[in-house]
Amino acid sequence: MTGVRVMLEYFHPWPNSAGLYLARERGWYADAGLDVELIVHDPWRGDTLEHLLGKAVHFGIFPSNRLLVRRSLGQPLRGLAAINHRGLEAIQTLTDSGISRPRELQGRRVALNPTPRGLAMVRHLVKADGGDPDAVIIVDKGVRELRPEQLAMGEADASFGGYWAWEALMTSAVDESRRIVWPVDEIGAPAYHSYLLGAHEDLLDNDPDLIKAFLKATARGFMAAAQDPLSALQAYEQVTPYFPSELLAQSLQRIAPTWLHDGAWGTQRRSLLEPYSHWLHEHQVLSNADAWRGATTNAFLPETA
Repeated sequence: MTGVRVMLEYFHPWPNSAGLYLARERGWYADAGLDVELIVHDPWRGDTLEHLLGKAVHFGIFPSNRLLVRRSLGQPLRGLAAINHRGLEAIQTLTDSGISRPRELQGRRVALNPTPRGLAMVRHLVKADGGDPDAVIIVDKGVRELRPEQLAMGEADASFGGYWAWEALMTSAVDESRRIVWPVDEIGAPAYHSYLLGAHEDLLDNDPDLIKAFLKATARGFMAAAQDPLSALQAYEQVTPYFPSELLAQSLQRIAPTWLHDGAWGTQRRSLLEPYSHWLHEHQVLSNADAWRGATTNAFLPETA
């Protein structure tokens, strides 16, 4: 058996990686001769891409925008498969705030992790709805996502960054009727792959057979999970027993449709990469608008993915 280390995209496992867990649980990695270890990153040592760059892991899941930034810096990292075909972030607020559309965020306090890309997205959404992005008051919350209770207590008027298929589904003491959740791709955000699966370019050169075997089993896992999202529930109850089964089940059902495009898994699409790269450059997140060129390859995907 060949040992394979795969780093997930967040601080803990959540249902977006269901295909990986299902492929391992059902023995599809083992059938391919792979002993797959699924791990999360150590923030002290950097994000998933930093771990990939240092060859601490074979494969990793990461935001497409972060890959493009690193490619623009000349780093030898490559996307091998798309995990999501939608943006996952949301703007969240409460009816109490009186905010009923994105432009009404002007003059209001919006909590987020003020990364260049996060700031650009909030500004874009406000401007796209006819508002003044310069009038938005930014509340720096770092990597912490505000809960509805914190919005109700007045820490901010709205938040950006939590996912409509995860944090927005969590139960809250704030009544559901007071909660407002706007997926960013429904209020004017550019289209993009939220997450990609990739590797260091040395792996592409030195062990293409490993990549093909891993992606074939992974595609099988995601296809099975997309067809029956709740089939992955048992795996998550084992690795994230601290989250309610109801939350995991709901998240699996919400996130599953984002894994496929035209019934296939894994294809990284130019229509989502090129315009997004240009958007990131326009908003001074990327130094090179053409960083998408060569940043990904679909050459290792199974034909039936």
